[in-house]
Amino acid sequence: MSTSTTDSAHPKHHVEKVDRVVIRFAGDSGDGMQLTGTQFTATAAAVGNDLATFPDYPAEIRAPAGTIPGVSGFQVNFSSEDIFTPGDAPDVLVAMNPAALKVNVKDLKPNGIIIVNTDSFKDTDLAKAGYHKNPLEDGSLAAFRVHPVEITRLTRTALKDTGLPQRIQDRCKNFFALGMMYYLYNRSMEVSLKWIDDKFGKTPDMAEANKLSLKAGYAYCEATELFQATYEVPAAKLKAGTYRNIAGNQALALGFVTAAKKAGVPLFLGSYPITPASDILHELSGFKHYGVTTFQAEDEIAAIGAAIGASFAGQIGLTTTSGPGMALKMEFIGLAIMTELPLVIVNIQRGGPSTGLPTKTEQADLFQAVFGRPGEAPLIVLAAKSPSDCFELAYEAVRLATKHMTPVILLSDGFIANGAEPWRLPKLSDLPPITVNYRRDPDGFFPYLRDPETLARPWALPGTPGLEHRIGGLEKADGVGNISYDPANHERMIHLRAEKVNRVAKDFPPAEVEGDQDGLLVIGWGSTWGAITGAVRRARAEGRKVGHLHLRHLNPFPENLGEVLSHYDRVLVPEINLGQLAFILRGTFLKDVTPMTKVQGQPYRESEILDRIREMTPEGAIR
Repeated sequence: MSTSTTDSAHPKHHVEKVDRVVIRFAGDSGDGMQLTGTQFTATAAAVGNDLATFPDYPAEIRAPAGTIPGVSGFQVNFSSEDIFTPGDAPDVLVAMNPAALKVNVKDLKPNGIIIVNTDSFKDTDLAKAGYHKNPLEDGSLAAFRVHPVEITRLTRTALKDTGLPQRIQDRCKNFFALGMMYYLYNRSMEVSLKWIDDKFGKTPDMAEANKLSLKAGYAYCEATELFQATYEVPAAKLKAGTYRNIAGNQALALGFVTAAKKAGVPLFLGSYPITPASDILHELSGFKHYGVTTFQAEDEIAAIGAAIGASFAGQIGLTTTSGPGMALKMEFIGLAIMTELPLVIVNIQRGGPSTGLPTKTEQADLFQAVFGRPGEAPLIVLAAKSPSDCFELAYEAVRLATKHMTPVILLSDGFIANGAEPWRLPKLSDLPPITVNYRRDPDGFFPYLRDPETLARPWALPGTPGLEHRIGGLEKADGVGNISYDPANHERMIHLRAEKVNRVAKDFPPAEVEGDQDGLLVIGWGSTWGAITGAVRRARAEGRKVGHLHLRHLNPFPENLGEVLSHYDRVLVPEINLGQLAFILRGTFLKDVTPMTKVQGQPYRESEILDRIREMTPEGAIR
């Protein structure tokens, strides 16, 4: 991180320009830390910074207050340069209670800034967090710049004339902390003030209280000259275009709506609420005027059943889920494969098995996506690499499903779903076409007559005269589609469905490596993209021969993947599982690859992957 200093409008401190900052807000799950982080992120986006976020919260709606399990955190990395992750170590930690301090202080950079709400550091609060001594007094925080602030008391003082009950006033203390951060980083409060007016328009007393609290936090820092210096992070030099800040699940919803409009086909979502996939249902329910129908089903099986019915009726069938919900859908995914209907299944992966870690991230459903069905049942598997990439992969999933008449599983995960970054709005004219041609002509029609190029069967809408045909899970006779128990026909249909999926590889670009074309290759998929990209670029800056390949198409693989692998003598595969992609690569290409595994409910840090790259390139700088 480079810095430069200038005189400030405040005569007793300087303003330092820095190229990137990482802030982590942490407190009880009821302290509003997610909202605080989201508001700071919105302001950073408005300023024009590049940014990445990492919301990290407990699964319990309200864990016991003040305890370690109840700590909720939000980390934002904002920069004047390109960034790929929410950052490894925070520069600033805002801790609203002892538990938040205890959970997060170990990650803080040396000499980092800690702001603590001292009103929550009473003996009972310390005991809940497992502290035997007050960390603000025992010298254990000597390596950091600690700013104890009576945030609760100061918030109450600022709101004493509002007439609001004290418990309501206390809910505003997160905005006091946000005001302090706006002062420290010389940010305007306008974005948040406008958001408060919009959010609390029907409760003007709450709007006024939150605005007073925000301004009080800013004014407190200004009046007390709490910080010796404040900081500025200039706008990033982003590619020209119109940007918005977007989270992964929002991008998925917009991608599906865009694909449906481009195809000229209605979109139907059948879904059962489940963390962290529910936001897709919430988002799409607001697009009724774009031909979107959302159906909240009574369970996961009903949700996918309705989506398959929509596909049969000629709509784009979509179902979304996570973790255990995916397992419940598997029999019906097999039905969609057997009936050869376009269907998109989105799995926002989370920590498992069973209920597992509902709010934590993991990549452990790859085997399930590729192999997890009875019988020989291949389908297309895609994986988004970042929040903004979710838009492109949602669009790609619809394009491939409708063209090749087969289900598509689209994998995301909790880190991508809840994380946010700037997204440059694409031009509709730049998106590839999605052409849907329903079969209309009964002349020469057979339900399993196949396109000679893709092997896709015709999409014949029910009720079309002359196109009546059987549908269901029993094996079909090749071509005519009658129920068939003929052994030779069954084997022929198994091979046809597999070959149909294999041919999809001709319909997307070949694999491309960023970086060196020999030496060490780092292969990733999904949300490891940011950490791998940053690590590989730093390793190459050290002179190490390293390339990075990130797979978005996981079944089938890109046609040239085997050739790419043959150019490297070492291959490293970092995954948030126990080595599932590494296992598939070994089995498919007989290539020895080195798995790098992590299953802690947390994303990789850039430094973790960089350290492994250094271990595997002991020759060091040889480029």
